[in-house]
Amino acid sequence: MCWVKCKGGVFLRSNIHDLRVIRTKESIRQALVDLINEQGFESVTVKDITVRARINRGTFYAHYQDKFDLLTKCEEEIMVDMSRITQQEFPDVIAALETDTQTLTPFSLTVSLFEYLNINSEFMKAVLGPRGDLSFHTKLKEFMWETLYGNNSNAFIKEENSLVPGMYLSAYMGTAIIGVIQQWLESGRQESPQEMARILTTMMANGPFFAAGLKK
Repeated sequence: MCWVKCKGGVFLRSNIHDLRVIRTKESIRQALVDLINEQGFESVTVKDITVRARINRGTFYAHYQDKFDLLTKCEEEIMVDMSRITQQEFPDVIAALETDTQTLTPFSLTVSLFEYLNINSEFMKAVLGPRGDLSFHTKLKEFMWETLYGNNSNAFIKEENSLVPGMYLSAYMGTAIIGVIQQWLESGRQESPQEMARILTTMMANGPFFAAGLKK
C-alpha cells in the first residue's frame, strides 16, 4: 500500500502494487490462452508463457507453481464467479417457474451467465476446446452438481423433490449446458448473450421436445 499526491496537495491511498499484480496476472492469463490456441496446453512451457507475457520467470513463480497451477487457478476463478452469479440469481429462476410454466422469457440467471461467458470467451473457448483442458468438462459438471444439487443444506434443488435420481438429472443438464456453451463459442458467438439466454431458458424450462416444436 502506498500514498499518491493528487491536485490540491491532498494525499490519497492507492494500492498500486495490487494493480500491478492484476495487470501481471492478466498478461500471464492472456499468454496462456494464446499459446493454448497455437500449440495446445500439453506443449506449453513456463518459458513460453513468460516470453509471451514479457515477464521473467521469478515473476511467474511469485504467483504460480507451474503451468498446471496457473490453469487450475484460472479455472477456479471462473467457477467461483459463476457460483456467485448463480447464488445471486437462482431465486429469480424459481420465482419465474412458479408464475409461468411455459416461459420463453430468458431467466435473469442465464442472461448474467452468458454475459459473463461473453467477457471471458477467449479463455473458455481455449480450455474447453480440443487443445485445452479435457478435464475441465468434468470440473464444470461437478461444479454444477455442488452448486445446484449437492447434498448440503444450501443446495437449490433438493434431491428428494426430484422425479428422477439427482445424479442423472445433474449429468443430463450439465452435459447439455456445457454443450450449448461450447457450440456458441465455437461458432463465433453469433448470437448475443441475451439471445443465447432465451435459447437455453426455452430448452431448460420446457424441455427439448418443446424447443423442437414437437410438444405444444
